[in-house]
Amino acid sequence: MTEWPKGVAKPAIRALQAAGYTEWQQLDKVDLSTLVHLHGMGPKALAAIEAALKESRGSRE
Repeated sequence: MTEWPKGVAKPAIRALQAAGYTEWQQLDKVDLSTLVHLHGMGPKALAAIEAALKESRGSRE
């Protein structure tokens, strides 16, 4: 099982997996505004994903 960022609840993980995202790193190329429309995605999950992506981008620079 892939580790998702802390703060991403199970309903959000199921929504992401149903949309074809099996790893949170795949979301690096996705506009987060598109994820809002997934059933199960809430503001807390989106914030956790955004923070994890920013942290990941910062470590690559």
